[in-house]
Amino acid sequence: MLKIDGKETAMELRTELKKEVSSLKSKYNKVPGLTVILVGEDPASKIYVKNKEKFAKEIGMNSEALRYPVDLEEKVLLNKIDELNKDDKVSGILVQLPLPKHIDKRKVIEAIDHKKDVDGFHPMNVGNLSSGYDSSIPCTPLGCSLLLKKVEKNLSGKHAVVIGRSNLNGKPMTQLLLKENCTVTITHSKTKDLKEECLRADIIIAAVGIPELVKGDWVKKGAIVIDVGINKTEKGIVGDVAFDEVSKVAKALTPVPGGVGPMTIACLLKNTVECFKKAQK
Repeated sequence: MLKIDGKETAMELRTELKKEVSSLKSKYNKVPGLTVILVGEDPASKIYVKNKEKFAKEIGMNSEALRYPVDLEEKVLLNKIDELNKDDKVSGILVQLPLPKHIDKRKVIEAIDHKKDVDGFHPMNVGNLSSGYDSSIPCTPLGCSLLLKKVEKNLSGKHAVVIGRSNLNGKPMTQLLLKENCTVTITHSKTKDLKEECLRADIIIAAVGIPELVKGDWVKKGAIVIDVGINKTEKGIVGDVAFDEVSKVAKALTPVPGGVGPMTIACLLKNTVECFKKAQK
């Protein structure tokens, strides 16, 4: 079985982006800029934001992290987003989720200019992706797609089963697989006979948030399995896939941690570079 190394693939992507940023700087005399907004003290979010800052600087981009207290007023946040929308030095805007309960997530997502929406969550980008038009693609599904392509360049005709139907992962992942000419079955926690659905799959994308849900006897021999889950358990961080069991039957499998996670930030940087290039045109 091939263990799909997300850390290595993310590093390769960052190296490519570093070269691209350097050539964009020569061409336009400026570089892409990413602004990340963090509201509150969520520990996981703080780590993500720190890493985003670090890797953006590493590839030569401008990077700014705006940190606000948990009691920030919604209108102050919306005014800040409006300001960043108008700032030519900012190519990409990301508001770190989850937000405190008093702030309307939908309003915040829709306030970001869709041309600077590096998360790919704006309804305009969601619509463009599902219509097959040019759009910003949510970072985690984009990362999954790039990891899949490392194993199998041509996915045409493959049967893919996506477990999970969230706006962050399941739905955009489905659109990306359809674009690759896969036959896609979307399943979720309410699906009857989930095991039977998985056994028919050439590709399984597990993004449902249930620790080690996908067992060895759920996977047909030679399938490719991408595990998006990050679950805290008594035995540490585990994915949605029982790694030891599934590794005996799968052709390729992503570990948790070290699989999809590192790709998410690398794809965020990729999206920021793409937004910058479109803005120059």
